[in-house]
Amino acid sequence: MSDSGSAPGAGSEGSEVKSLDIRGVLKALPHRYPLLLVDRVRSIEHGERIHAVKAVSFNEEFFQGHFPGAPIMPGVLQVEAMAQAAAILGIETLGLAGSGKLVYFMGIENAKFRAPVTPGCLLEMEVEFTQKRSRVYKFKGKASVEGKTTCEVDFTAMIADPPAA
Repeated sequence: MSDSGSAPGAGSEGSEVKSLDIRGVLKALPHRYPLLLVDRVRSIEHGERIHAVKAVSFNEEFFQGHFPGAPIMPGVLQVEAMAQAAAILGIETLGLAGSGKLVYFMGIENAKFRAPVTPGCLLEMEVEFTQKRSRVYKFKGKASVEGKTTCEVDFTAMIADPPAA
C-alpha cells in the first residue's frame, strides 16, 4: 500500500490504514498552516482509533509569545491537535475524505496537562472513539512525548456540512 492514502475498503469499520502522509492529512482536513497540527498518521483502525504525530518545531508561531525564553506548546493546542486527529479518524472511517464535510468541536471534558511540550519534540497522539451516534461522536485522547503523557482529554465532535457562503 502507498504511504499517501488509504487502503482499499476505506470507510468500512475495522479496515486498517497503515499510514497517511501529509497529502492524505490535507485531503481529510480543511486545516492549513498555521493551524494544521497533524503532520502524519502512523495508523488508523477505522471506527476505533488513530495514532497521529505532530513534529513540534521552534518555528511554530505560538512559540513567539508562549513563552519567550521558555517556549512551551499551549495545552489547548495539544487538545486541538488531538481533535484534528479525531477528525481524520471520523472522516476516514466514514469515507468522507475530500467531501468538504467539517468536523466541529462540541465539548471538552476532563482535560489534564501532565508535562510541557517543547520545540524539537515529536508529539504522539492516540485517539479512540468512545461513543458514536448519528453525526455526534465522543473521543478519548492522549498525547505523549517519548512515552511520557503530556495531555489527556475527552471530547465531543460532530460531522456537518460547512456553513453556507
